[in-house]
Amino acid sequence: MAKQTSFFRSISRLYPHVRPIIPRLLMGLLCALLASVVALAIPQVLRVLINESLQPGGTAEAVWIPAGVILVLGVAEAGLVALRRQFVINPATSVETQMRVSLYDHLQDLTVSFHDRWGSGQLLSRAMTDLNFLRRWMAFGAIMLVVTTLTVIIGIGIMFAMSWQLALIFLAAAVPIMAYSFRFRTRFSRVARRSQDQAGDLATTVEESVHGIRVLKAFGRSREALENFEEQAEELRQTEIDKARQQAAFTMVVTLLPELALGAGLVVGVMLCASGQLSIGALVAFFATAAVIASPVEFSGMLLAMALTAKTAVDRHFEVMDTANSIASPPEPRMPSRLAGALRFNNATFAFEDAPDKPILKEINLDLLPGETMALVGITGSGKSAMIQLVPRLYDVTAGSITIDGVDLRDFDVEELRRIVGVAFEDTTLFSNSVRDNVLLGAPVRNDAVLEEALDVAQAHFAYSLPEGVDTLIGEEGLSLSGGQRQRIALARAIAARPLVLVLDDPLSALDVHTEELVETRLRAVLKDTTTLIVAHRPSTVALADRVALLEDGRITAVGTHTELLAGNHHYRYVIASLDQEPRDLDSELSELEDAGIQAEEVTR
Repeated sequence: MAKQTSFFRSISRLYPHVRPIIPRLLMGLLCALLASVVALAIPQVLRVLINESLQPGGTAEAVWIPAGVILVLGVAEAGLVALRRQFVINPATSVETQMRVSLYDHLQDLTVSFHDRWGSGQLLSRAMTDLNFLRRWMAFGAIMLVVTTLTVIIGIGIMFAMSWQLALIFLAAAVPIMAYSFRFRTRFSRVARRSQDQAGDLATTVEESVHGIRVLKAFGRSREALENFEEQAEELRQTEIDKARQQAAFTMVVTLLPELALGAGLVVGVMLCASGQLSIGALVAFFATAAVIASPVEFSGMLLAMALTAKTAVDRHFEVMDTANSIASPPEPRMPSRLAGALRFNNATFAFEDAPDKPILKEINLDLLPGETMALVGITGSGKSAMIQLVPRLYDVTAGSITIDGVDLRDFDVEELRRIVGVAFEDTTLFSNSVRDNVLLGAPVRNDAVLEEALDVAQAHFAYSLPEGVDTLIGEEGLSLSGGQRQRIALARAIAARPLVLVLDDPLSALDVHTEELVETRLRAVLKDTTTLIVAHRPSTVALADRVALLEDGRITAVGTHTELLAGNHHYRYVIASLDQEPRDLDSELSELEDAGIQAEEVTR
């Protein structure tokens, strides 16, 4: 549950972002206020017109001057409204962009554990919907709320100057409105927050469904997904209806009570005119002034709702921005005097934040020599993937340490560490960009030579046969490619980064043995000085490693060559026996069939 704060405390947090544009906002506020003052001046011209120019025996020419004044005032009001928009729109969009960029930058900086907890739709709604609403509120809602308040105060003051009796009647309607406003503010704040959170959950569901559309179709679960989405959409609809009802009830109150007051004021005003206590011009001016301030009063319901929704948007934005990054560079980063790539786990223990008393890894001790390739094997759930994610500090150890060339990972500059350590995961993530940009994402040198070498090592030659070659856009998350193709592109990306330490979470699981052997051979040649820790799910991968580490129930229980462990460790034999069978890489098989067909045609010719 989010911590509740007052309206002004929440809105005040926008000050650092708004401070550069305050002069422009004040000019917009001044223009809006002058426009309201001009609107309030028009009834006074009408009072003069009725009391002086429309007297018996008056001439038609006497009407032209007040009419001209009213025309000038109307044009001035329209011009001031246009100026108000010119002053505030561009600055408000600048603040929106700045806050959106800051949010994105902070999201990039936050830990993986943060993103594990937060739905992507919630973050998307904060980055787009909430900030878009804040921009509209800064450019319109906040200014008009101030102007509306001042317009009503000035208007009531003018009404008191014309007739205190009628003004008291009108003012009496304000008491129940103020009481109802307090109740409305409390209830609407809760429902506005619920609505925005539900919209974020709905966005998460849409994103998950789109990304998992192949799974939903393959298992015939589109109907169930639709029913789940429909249920969430209905909950949001009911919340929006609740919002609309509360806002409609408030609008009814702020509209009905002033109208009733005006009705009673009309009766009293006619009696005052009949007794000579009030002129007809003053009565007309009074009701014209009341008509001018009636619109702001009726408008106040929407403006108050906007303000409360803006408060919720600010709270949601700073829920993310206030989250501290627990994996950050130290004040004084260290670097080894000589980078060789020696990787060491020293009693390394790791547990997730939500289960600190249930460690995934327990007192891991493991040494990798510079340039060595070590396979990490274990049954499912033994902690292999968690262990390799500690090396680039996607997570931090909760006890013990991990060092590279004797320097604790936590003493490195984070960006420098992630230049030293390259990563390729089994579940590949590609971006909606070209093959070239995906492969060279982390490369220190971004040129064609690096690209060609990385694709060659990863056996990703298929990239050249795509419609636009390596400049082909591969679609969202690379789903236009097969699983084996995505894995090879991801591996090429890790290779292009030229890391000193390379951690691989079974990135070749979708490749056949022949392709895997080619990749491993090329990896040895190109990255001969690179220390490699690879999670292995297949015997062929294990056999290609210099040494093997056996992970059992979160602990390293044996280290040695594949032959040594196979001969002397019962659990290792069990793990090897349970490893995946070699998969069929349909891409490679199709390529082989095409090559065979071409060769057959050549022989026939």
